[in-house]
Amino acid sequence: MWGRIEQQDFRSRVRGTLLGSALGDALGAPLAGLTLDGIREAHGPDGLTAPAPAPALGRRGRVTAATQLTLFTVDGLIRAHVRRDTGAWHPPTDIHRAYLRWAATQHDWGPDERRKDNGWLAQEEWLYARRGPSRACLTGFADEALGTLDQPKNPAARDAAAAARSAPFGLLVGWEPALVLQLAVECAAQSHGHPTASLSAGALAVIVHGLTRGDSLDAAVQRTLGLLGARPGHQPVTDALQRALSAVTQGSPGPRAVETLGRAAGSPDADSPGTGSDGPDAADTLAVAVYCALVAEDIAHGLRLAVNHGGDSTAAGALCGALLGALHGETALPAAWLAELEGRATLLEIAEDFALEMTQGPTLHSPTEASPGWLARYPRG
Repeated sequence: MWGRIEQQDFRSRVRGTLLGSALGDALGAPLAGLTLDGIREAHGPDGLTAPAPAPALGRRGRVTAATQLTLFTVDGLIRAHVRRDTGAWHPPTDIHRAYLRWAATQHDWGPDERRKDNGWLAQEEWLYARRGPSRACLTGFADEALGTLDQPKNPAARDAAAAARSAPFGLLVGWEPALVLQLAVECAAQSHGHPTASLSAGALAVIVHGLTRGDSLDAAVQRTLGLLGARPGHQPVTDALQRALSAVTQGSPGPRAVETLGRAAGSPDADSPGTGSDGPDAADTLAVAVYCALVAEDIAHGLRLAVNHGGDSTAAGALCGALLGALHGETALPAAWLAELEGRATLLEIAEDFALEMTQGPTLHSPTEASPGWLARYPRG
């Protein structure tokens, strides 16, 4: 049972997670492909300190494929709970169908009215645009075959694109952490089959889960480390999280500390042939995000730290924003940045729908009856 105060807190953290992730995504987008020296040359000695237009995206506040996919992750999670009434309960399938709807936005001119399973999100015209999706996401969802842990898509892909869409799994506060980890890892393998990528996605989800339940960030990371230890191939992700925790005590936070975490010794060169990735190692990007969230004076400070480095600025910003949004809730987000955020109304709408489904789902639908409006938004088919 949810009391009024618990519902208000949960809604704030859901909105904070989704909006925070999008803010970090948009803040980091103009820095994609730049080294730290290149960032300083373009934006001054302090780097990028506020949202700026991205050369490939246009105006300030414009989001990338990371936010698009995050929206469809939420859509898939709501669909999974709605379809449970039918006796069909396999969330990875519902998430995969949601990602296929995202894939349509990458090649269609606009919403296809003939698709009866679109619901409301896939009818949002602003989503029909390519915003720098990773190759692994494009190829992973290029056909209807479902990648699994036994037969993952793109088994060499180890960049952070799967992690950048995975914060919503952590909002399943009624689930046990081990199940959150399992679901996030399974869904990451639908496009990113390397254990480093899928376990980084799972780790991010479990940390967000702890924060949404009211844990401190340090406690959430420690719980995640305990769960990761039983998973094959966990060591790069475990090491990355431990580096992030250790770095907090090793001097004042700044770009050089972030740069070191983002280019950890022994990590493969993500741009070298055969990696199947579009950017730095997902574990290193996760380490950057966790470290910046741990040392952040406020959300704006944490996001600035997370994007001003030569690694995957977009994904690191999205991950750090999700962590800080889940930790502090929506009211701590920088208002001036929110005012210019693309898709803010869509993010708020789906955040409210997710909170309604999680807290009041039985009043919206059941095996015997359902709200027609809700089923129009989230079809069971």
